[in-house]
Amino acid sequence: MNKALYDFFTNDHRRIESIFNDAIKDVQQVDLELYHQFRVGLLTHIKMEEKILFVAAQKANNGEPLPLQAKLRLDHGALTSLMVCYPSPEVIKAIQHILELHDILEEEHGGMYEVCEKLTQNETQQILADLNNATPVPVHPFNEAAYVIDVAKRAMERAGFNFDEIVSK
Repeated sequence: MNKALYDFFTNDHRRIESIFNDAIKDVQQVDLELYHQFRVGLLTHIKMEEKILFVAAQKANNGEPLPLQAKLRLDHGALTSLMVCYPSPEVIKAIQHILELHDILEEEHGGMYEVCEKLTQNETQQILADLNNATPVPVHPFNEAAYVIDVAKRAMERAGFNFDEIVSK
């Protein structure tokens, strides 16, 4: 099997993780410049999955969403909502937790990337061209209003994650 799409996305995971890990070396003093790069990278990655890969795979699947698509979309919503929050140690812990589990669903044998790769094997070059032409997602400054973390917690709950349990571990 051709693994070009799998490699594209897993390499991007490692790139984003590396930026994130560098940004949070000291969770009490997050490197906000690197964290900004992480936010842009993660949100752009999510955009490429949602707008290019998942759309192509669903089209190749006779218009039917793939079984993992709904769960991954909920995870994307949770991660996106956390990108609005200031990167407190608790927010960072929640992001790490979600990314760890989320990446497994995409990367494991039989996971989303492998399924998408098989379904779209005749369109790989076009999909790669679209991915390489994807523009970075613009990000706004953090919203530090008190309600923002509650919005993120609700998005996490919809995805099956409990913020308070994660950060208390």
